[in-house]
Amino acid sequence: MPRKMLQFTHLHQRQPEKRGPAERRKDFGEISTAFTPERAGEQASRCEQCGIPFCSIHCPLGNNVPDWLMLVAQDRLEEAYAVSSATNTFPEICGRICPQDRLCEGNCVLEQSTHGNVTIGAVEKHITETAFAEGWVKPMLPGAESGRSVGIVGGGPAGLAAAEALRRKGHAVTVYDRHDRMGGLLIYGIPGFKLEKDVVERRIRLLTEAGIRFETGVEIGKTVSFAELRSRHDAVLIATGVYKAKPLGISGSDLPGVHAALDYLIAQNRRDLGDKVEGLDAKGRNVVVIGGGDTAMDCVRTAIRQGAKSVKCLYRRDRANMPGSQREVAHAEEEGVEFVWMAAPEAVTGKGKAEGVKAVRMHLGMPDSSGRQSPVAIEGSGFTLPADMVIAALGFDPEDMPALFGASDLKVSKWGTVEADSALMTSLDGVFAAGDIVRGASLVVWAIKDGRDAAEAIHRYVSAKSAQAAE
Repeated sequence: MPRKMLQFTHLHQRQPEKRGPAERRKDFGEISTAFTPERAGEQASRCEQCGIPFCSIHCPLGNNVPDWLMLVAQDRLEEAYAVSSATNTFPEICGRICPQDRLCEGNCVLEQSTHGNVTIGAVEKHITETAFAEGWVKPMLPGAESGRSVGIVGGGPAGLAAAEALRRKGHAVTVYDRHDRMGGLLIYGIPGFKLEKDVVERRIRLLTEAGIRFETGVEIGKTVSFAELRSRHDAVLIATGVYKAKPLGISGSDLPGVHAALDYLIAQNRRDLGDKVEGLDAKGRNVVVIGGGDTAMDCVRTAIRQGAKSVKCLYRRDRANMPGSQREVAHAEEEGVEFVWMAAPEAVTGKGKAEGVKAVRMHLGMPDSSGRQSPVAIEGSGFTLPADMVIAALGFDPEDMPALFGASDLKVSKWGTVEADSALMTSLDGVFAAGDIVRGASLVVWAIKDGRDAAEAIHRYVSAKSAQAAE
């Protein structure tokens, strides 16, 4: 039934029910159950319908959150999906993995006024799952073919978002990826307990039905030269993301038993997809994960599910200064992860293999250039954690793209990211770049935004080329 808005005065915030920690430690399924239609409508009706919608302002995609909350409250789910999907290529994914506590929900006026934010992410997931169940989600077929072709390097969120937007405009689109499946980090980097793989595969099937061509196992610079790629298409988009692990930079980091976070997560995600993968299993082991971001949370929670003997997260700042989602930290604590705050690694110890992590206690000193307090070691506070498996989760850097592609004239920044102008074009005519390979390691929602923006820029470029050719 239709509901009035502003119901926060008598309806308390309720998140979707979570499976108990003991149960969810046993598998890699998503931890939250879905909202019922009644619960989704009630929670949506709590929205204040603010004159200045800070939830939308703080969403990288500018999602029209108050509009689709009102439609959900009125039981107009099909219209809510139309509004939600107008600005977001993958609302079913963002509803699951966006750090809403740092974006839309964290800036909800109700959150600031201590009433508890609207549960935007859970309602977004409810809208899209209802749309799939009811058959409202259709492949976006173009009204007419443009006769122009675009090649996209990278099948992650930026590349897929660009592919969908370009195909919608009638362009022929081919997406190339070096892995054996499309999806990038959505498939291989994010564990199933946050994003089950059939959710991503379902979306890829829709893109395939829309006429987008996918080529897996293609390494640009090896399988196909970059020059050949450019000759095949009227424009090219580089959307490879960043995959090179930041080094630990401490002694013993080359010992057997020390692993990069992404290698570890890819191995488990492949198992979830049905692949046979040997090694990189935490069962029965003392695991120490070094880092404080969302990737570190993915690693500690994966290790718990693999049956580790103990799992500790070592982070050099305190909880309040942790870059990862506070919700993820809470989930990890519920599942049995121990956090060692205000401590930094000095060395991985062991004879012939990892046996421990030597660390030192820290205190927060003066702010650094970013405004965050810099951690400073406390003299004489050293200690050692037992660890026969150490996972480095310190973030990601770009690979050497000019070298990989054999394109020395492709300009990169001092950080190795590909340089692009305001139209997202690189130093090479007709070659664009978007997502983490331009901005550095960031959120999936920003990659989607960048991919959509790149598609608009590419459309203008190829349309101008067509107009010139017709003169």
